Amino acid sequence: MKTTWFAGIGIAAAALCLSGAPTVGRPRPHVFHEENVLGTSFELKLAASTPEAAEAAETAALAEIARESAILSSWDSASEFSRWFRTQGLPVRVSPELFEVLGLFDTWRVRTGGALDASAEVVTRAWKTAAEQKRTPTADELARAVAEVRRPHWTLDAAAHTATHLDDAPLALNSFVKSYIMDHAADAALRAPGVTGAVLNIGGDLVVRGSIAEPVQIADPLSDAENSAPAATLTVQDRAVATSGGYRRGFDIAGRHYSHIVDPRTGQPTGAILSATVIAPRPADAGALATAFCVLTPEESRRVAATVPGAEYLLIAANGRRIASPGFAAAIPLPVPQAAADEVAVSFELAQLGGFARRPYVAIWIEDKDKFPVRTLALWYQKPRWLPELKAWYRDDRMRSMAEGNDISASVASATRPAGKYNVKWDGKDNAGKPVKPGKYTVCIEAAREHGTYGIMRQEIEFGGAPEHFTVPGNQEIASATIDYRKAAH
Repeated sequence: MKTTWFAGIGIAAAALCLSGAPTVGRPRPHVFHEENVLGTSFELKLAASTPEAAEAAETAALAEIARESAILSSWDSASEFSRWFRTQGLPVRVSPELFEVLGLFDTWRVRTGGALDASAEVVTRAWKTAAEQKRTPTADELARAVAEVRRPHWTLDAAAHTATHLDDAPLALNSFVKSYIMDHAADAALRAPGVTGAVLNIGGDLVVRGSIAEPVQIADPLSDAENSAPAATLTVQDRAVATSGGYRRGFDIAGRHYSHIVDPRTGQPTGAILSATVIAPRPADAGALATAFCVLTPEESRRVAATVPGAEYLLIAANGRRIASPGFAAAIPLPVPQAAADEVAVSFELAQLGGFARRPYVAIWIEDKDKFPVRTLALWYQKPRWLPELKAWYRDDRMRSMAEGNDISASVASATRPAGKYNVKWDGKDNAGKPVKPGKYTVCIEAAREHGTYGIMRQEIEFGGAPEHFTVPGNQEIASATIDYRKAAH
């Protein structure tokens, strides 16, 4: 039965789903966060017998990601792909990984009728160039780009294991390549002695393997904050989850947002489907389908999904309509209409340290005029014993106990975010879910490293007053932050 991988429905918990009380030698949950891994955020949850086993698994996963990125990266001029791209008309013996990925692009180009194509980068660059000039591409520019996409760009010789690059059209190995690399990185983590389960989340795409049944929240593209209510919540085991959508990245021209996902057949950005989430046994299949389903019509997506055993999907259209495969539909709770409310939007960017970088501990909360904490919006940490490093948030047991349990460390499937950029919202309610009284409140953003750097930001707002926008000066850990108080539309 196609729905057996759904282990249950409910609000996702922050803890891993492990059976039995933790004892010495039994798998325990361990969580690692990094930034700037494959250009985005990295989270690894492990069921491991010891902290040393967990750290060895994280090291193995990151090493595999670095190894395959050095082969497949379209943005690293020294990668094997980039070196091969600079050749033309010559059969080049390539690595098994590059040969397989080029072959997968050939397969998906045919299977999706051209909706998935590595040379879509031609169209993307036409839009980028036009956007820099504050205009949309002309019809002639797009026609030339589409004609360039339709040409063959390489040939493969399976017997000789060579790839021949045929032209100079820009190529980008994205779409499913992140998921392809994650597949091998999750396997590398599981090979570490003492590790029985792994959940790898890179930029909103997940691979769940082994003993863990992971609650997964599907981000709502119409309410894109880290702590917004999800569009769906379900539990996944031994599957991959991939989400694509243009709501986090794209081009802004004359006040209008255009998706970064383009239809290589027409040259136009996608827009009818805001978000496509696919769950499949193989990560590369999930990644390819998620991108293609942002381009295809729902009926075309249904037909393509039927060619991939075990694939289920959820599409969210621009008008908010949900379109789900039968297995996915059975696991989606009915949406609960929410009345519009005043809100405070907090957007911030972590300082970029270069290369893979461990994410700092972060707490974001709201205090009233008496400096009493009324709501924790986010709490990100890896080892509970280091929570006191967040000294303002952790200043006494009474306040700490109010906030704990309200973090956002559950796995979230979403469109890929730029590295280090996050946003959360406050709906004017306290930790008990009750509306607060109008008045002065303070938004607090605190970041710290284990016995390392530390920074805190505070911004007073008038909740219930006029709309306001604040830019908060950065520090060593938080490069920048903005806070917007917005009135509900009535």
